[in-house]
Amino acid sequence: MPSATIKIYLPHGDPKRLRTGEISNWSGKAVAGPRTELDQLLKREEAENVGVYLLTGVDPKSGGPAVYIGEAESIQSRLKQHLEKDFWNHVIYFTSKDENLTKSHIRYLEGRLIELAKQAGRASLTNSQATSSKLPESDRADMEIFLKKIEQLLPALGVEVLVPIASEAQSKEEARPLFCEVSGLKAQGHLTPNGMVVFAESQAAEKLRPSAKDYPWVVNTRAQLIKDGVLIPASGHLVFARNHEFSSPSAAAAVIHGGTANGRTAWKDSSGTTLKQLESTD
Repeated sequence: MPSATIKIYLPHGDPKRLRTGEISNWSGKAVAGPRTELDQLLKREEAENVGVYLLTGVDPKSGGPAVYIGEAESIQSRLKQHLEKDFWNHVIYFTSKDENLTKSHIRYLEGRLIELAKQAGRASLTNSQATSSKLPESDRADMEIFLKKIEQLLPALGVEVLVPIASEAQSKEEARPLFCEVSGLKAQGHLTPNGMVVFAESQAAEKLRPSAKDYPWVVNTRAQLIKDGVLIPASGHLVFARNHEFSSPSAAAAVIHGGTANGRTAWKDSSGTTLKQLESTD
């Protein structure tokens, strides 16, 4: 993505409360905040405009992140209709300061946002279908630029549902392939800004180590990954069915080993140098 200057305004001085986001030389604007401040969000002038919005929270079935993506000719009216949905605890909506967004534009943006959220796989979509909208070529190009700005602003405002799990590496450290082995099994991944991604087809121990009993999170995490279909049974071991991002190298290594592990020593490059040693020499 191109470089950008982002301006985030905190009306109450608290980054967890109501906030707005803008990017230099962009006609769009984001307004975000917790559900507890919905009244304030809806009273803002921007809420009267057309736009797209994301409701984020927790999936009650899986316990993982969930998101609803929608569009509205009046953000204010539409969000009131979502009060019956229990899962969400945060909302962020995008409008245009020059009021040039049309119904066709926001339908296009909604469809593309849903598409990108599916590709990213970071959250379960509570609505997976969008109303389609055909736009002239020039309008599509404009909306793709608008969409790129949304992608830049969302993480800055604390929402990462569009960030690909195995995105293109942006630094030498991220680009370096790393390997984790246990009992003849091998997993591969690389570092990310959020922790570490383990690639699809990586292998993991089938049985838990005795040490796992003292760390329930390892047991619970593996059980959830199996339930979600991320880890699937193979011949005497488990296999990652798709890329999965962990909060740290140690969390990834613990799931692979079936018990607690020091990710700084468990992960190594192709020459056998540990992550700890690599970090001390970089």
